[in-house]
Amino acid sequence: MYIGVPNPNILVPLEKMSIKNLDDGDEFEVLYNPASYTQERSARYAQRSMLNSDGPWVQFTNGSAETLHFELFFDSLSAGSEVGGSFGDKLMFGANSMLPSLANMIDVREYTELIYELTYIDPDVHRPPLLKVKWGSLQFKGYLTHCRQSFLKFDENGRPVRARLDCTFLERVDLERVLGSNPFNSPDTTKYRRVKAGDSLWALAAKEYGQSSQWRAIADANGLTNPRVLHSGDLLRLPALED
Repeated sequence: MYIGVPNPNILVPLEKMSIKNLDDGDEFEVLYNPASYTQERSARYAQRSMLNSDGPWVQFTNGSAETLHFELFFDSLSAGSEVGGSFGDKLMFGANSMLPSLANMIDVREYTELIYELTYIDPDVHRPPLLKVKWGSLQFKGYLTHCRQSFLKFDENGRPVRARLDCTFLERVDLERVLGSNPFNSPDTTKYRRVKAGDSLWALAAKEYGQSSQWRAIADANGLTNPRVLHSGDLLRLPALED
């Protein structure tokens, strides 16, 4: 039986974080809310060396999907009213916390596995399940890409009674959102073109503007000091011409 400072959530119960499997509709609450969570997103840039230059030409390539990271705690011997899960789970954990560890009734892996198994491939959809993490204002839809289980305490029979799960989720970005922000499909008058072998600013200007003499507008918009040098794969911005 656990003796010590009680979890502060006993005094002020908080809304429980829940994880829903959007493929089959199953949903469950975590036993203990995480102490914190981290969201991360990045923008990627390519760097190309330029002759006789103090630095590279930096060009945006793409953004990344957002990641969500948090750590979950599990303990079957120090449970109180703050424990999440079903009503039956709450009763079982509450009763178990009153017993000596020798009489422990709960293998904490029964609860860590609910989350750990979300990394397994679902044969019906040929991928791990699509999930929704909900906790107050946090509404995150994506996939569990990393889950590390650490078992920290055991009863006299060797069963884990305390654990931590280190979890990382990757945002699922809807295709409609990607296409809607894709510069190649933008309805804006500014356009973007990927350089292919044999391309030249003169040919691009003639094709897009009907005037090969407008090559300078493309060069200026992309910071090109030598309009004769184009690199295959580069993304060029073709600006709207002023009237």
